[in-house]
Amino acid sequence: MAKETPTRESIAIEDTWELESIFANDDIWEEKYAYCMQQTPKMEQFKGTFGQSGANLYTALQFRDQLSEIIERLFVYANMRFHEDTTKAKYQALADRSMSLMANFAAAGAFYTPEILSIPQETLEAFFAQEQKLSLYKHQIEEITRAKPHIRSAEVEEVLASMAELSQAPEKIFEMIDNADLRLPKITDADGSEAQLSLGSYVLFLQSSSSETRKAAFEGMHGTFKAQQNTIAANLATQVKKNIFLARTRKYETTLDMALDANNIPSGVYTNLIAAVNTHLPALHRYLALRKKILAVDELHMYDLYVPLVADSDKQVLFDEARETVAKALAPLGAEYVTQLSKGMHSRWIDVYENTGKRGGAYSWGAYGTHPFVLLNYQNRLDDMFTLAHEMGHSMHSFFTWREQPYPYANYTIFLAEIASTLNEALLTDYLLKTTTDTKTKAYVLNHYLEGLRGTLFRQTMFADFELQIHQHAEAGEALTPEVMCEIYKNLNNRYFGDGGVVVDDLIAWEWSRIPHFYSSFYVYQYATGISASSALARAIISEGQPAVDRYLNMLHSGSSGYSIDLLRAAGVDMTSPAPVEAAIAEFERGVTELEAALGQ
Repeated sequence: MAKETPTRESIAIEDTWELESIFANDDIWEEKYAYCMQQTPKMEQFKGTFGQSGANLYTALQFRDQLSEIIERLFVYANMRFHEDTTKAKYQALADRSMSLMANFAAAGAFYTPEILSIPQETLEAFFAQEQKLSLYKHQIEEITRAKPHIRSAEVEEVLASMAELSQAPEKIFEMIDNADLRLPKITDADGSEAQLSLGSYVLFLQSSSSETRKAAFEGMHGTFKAQQNTIAANLATQVKKNIFLARTRKYETTLDMALDANNIPSGVYTNLIAAVNTHLPALHRYLALRKKILAVDELHMYDLYVPLVADSDKQVLFDEARETVAKALAPLGAEYVTQLSKGMHSRWIDVYENTGKRGGAYSWGAYGTHPFVLLNYQNRLDDMFTLAHEMGHSMHSFFTWREQPYPYANYTIFLAEIASTLNEALLTDYLLKTTTDTKTKAYVLNHYLEGLRGTLFRQTMFADFELQIHQHAEAGEALTPEVMCEIYKNLNNRYFGDGGVVVDDLIAWEWSRIPHFYSSFYVYQYATGISASSALARAIISEGQPAVDRYLNMLHSGSSGYSIDLLRAAGVDMTSPAPVEAAIAEFERGVTELEAALGQ
């Protein structure tokens, strides 16, 4: 009988995160919120003063940052309180208010960038010479001036900033369709019982030993989205048109150029990724052939791609054991890393277990001036230990960045973030393969590793290819109808999977309509580049030792004090070259060989 989900109140305090370290109570949150509401309009006083002196410019930037730091904590606290139990309207309200505050703050400070750009370069250089404290902002100001061709007047920037909430409409609409309005059908599970299909249970049904259950879940999911194809296609098309509007308003040639320029990533990184993966698709096809052989099916369908290849492989891993194992696995990163990691895992950084109303999934979050926080829904599975390692990778990246960098450079890009998380998974995989004697567990770990690469490197690249094609289609003035999107998506699945012997079921053509990441445009490619880079860094750390560790930790310490592509290059990986992607695929092929041996194939 399934165990009932515990209430929030029944979870042991030591297994919850300590949000009181941000604000001791909600009353203090309200006081800080009122202060920020009062201070935000005062940014107006700095209008027209930036070009008068270096001291004026420094004072304006400091005022903005000091306010921003508090607002960030307000936002984090409110949302994490809400995520503890999403049934509590109080914290939903706090989260909504914090979002509005952030939007107001952005609009109030929209004149900052245009006003900095109005200062002649020679005047800026004189300011840096005259006002020593202004050197804190030198890289940030250089980043602004780099984007000068794409910054508009203060009036236009204010309008664009005020559109922030409106521009999120396609994502919000999709969330309502996806989470509230769609009604998924009931299906028959492997035991012959009627079961409700849901977003959360979908993958579990795809992992069923029953082919009929997998097929029913696949058809139930995609058939339901197909029925909403016109609404969802119009919504996604609006997202694309919004991007085109912004790109043209900011005078970019393409939406891809605009998206990648935000972090100064060359567009070639994106297109090289797609080209390299497509060149090496035979590696994926070899793995698919092994999957078909192990499952002993006459036809391998799209709904057969998530069935575990190692039956009953999930051994119970209690949270205490997971913490200990992760710490041992990450020992190659050095004593300081492991010490801080262990301290965090034992100091209420982590909200460990599921409770009624708790947000699903897992993440690492926090704000400058706090320690990192991790949300888990730990279920004592081997997979959950990998999730712990993954999220603590993000947290340690945040910890070192916040400790070493001043507030202006206290964030890091998603381009780098996914490296820190997947590198931890790679080291955990290496540790388990070296220390595990049980053949079944070793096979499971190998398959977990391969599935990670399949889902992250290959699948996310396919998603990136789809995003690029639909944007190019719209940029050429062509309509994005459901038929067009389905044709593009079906062709991609034929190339990635059909050429590997998989039966590409017709309903897969509508899978694009259920992918939430398409509302964070040109985002998913970073999962693929991230796992490619982390694979290269992990190999270097294992083979080279301390020199590679030092280069990697320096990247974790750097935040946004340099451009992401340069910080990663200094760590030893050049993502402007296809070599890291090709090397990761070579690792994937070696993993397939090891899995074949472990399974006696």
